[in-house]
Amino acid sequence: MRSAGLDLVKWTAILTMVADHLRFLWPAAEGLFVLGRLAFPLFCLAIAVNVGRSRSGALFTRGNARYLGWLLVFAVLCEGPYRWLDNGSQTFSVIPTLALGLLVAWGVHHPQALARLGGIAAALLAALASERLMYGVPGVLLPGACLIARSRGGASWLLPCLLAMAGNLTNSWLRDHLLHPTTLLVLAIAAVALPLGGWLLRRDDWRIVPVGRWGYAFYPLHLLAIKGLQGLIQA
Repeated sequence: MRSAGLDLVKWTAILTMVADHLRFLWPAAEGLFVLGRLAFPLFCLAIAVNVGRSRSGALFTRGNARYLGWLLVFAVLCEGPYRWLDNGSQTFSVIPTLALGLLVAWGVHHPQALARLGGIAAALLAALASERLMYGVPGVLLPGACLIARSRGGASWLLPCLLAMAGNLTNSWLRDHLLHPTTLLVLAIAAVALPLGGWLLRRDDWRIVPVGRWGYAFYPLHLLAIKGLQGLIQA
């Protein structure tokens, strides 16, 4: 069943992600980077909601295979546009982090041994490849932590909020400038992203254009569009 609240979460994540990437057109727009820190926690929350809506134990479904398959395909397809736009990045695009996060969330939600082993393997792989993963180990653990918090509520939301903040500290500049105003703003935005997402999820009475599978293709296409505009501006 379509959820307007979930679509609101996805739209907010998409729009703040695009705002963040507009920095490649206006490098001095530091505020866009700060605003963009909303995007990743909201994408992780969307994964947690999608996983939580399935029946616990129903791991081997066509929908789950399609979900992981799309993420893996676009992890490959997005790397070229991402690297072309940000050739100085030391990490992969965000898609591998989300794919591993999905495996962790499945390990939390489904009781099968294969789901649990997959989640553990994803976390171990994240630890081994932490330098190359955007948002690192905290980012991979975040969807699973959101799933736990949604089922338990209350103070359990503290863990995903802390993971959202810790994920940003995998950025070496932020980590080396902990007391800089930009770092403090980034951590504050990361901390409030999930409460904001929770509020959006409850807005099921709003009318909103659904975010369909086109959302996967939007990621590489918007990177290519920004790179093209960057070329026009610099020409």
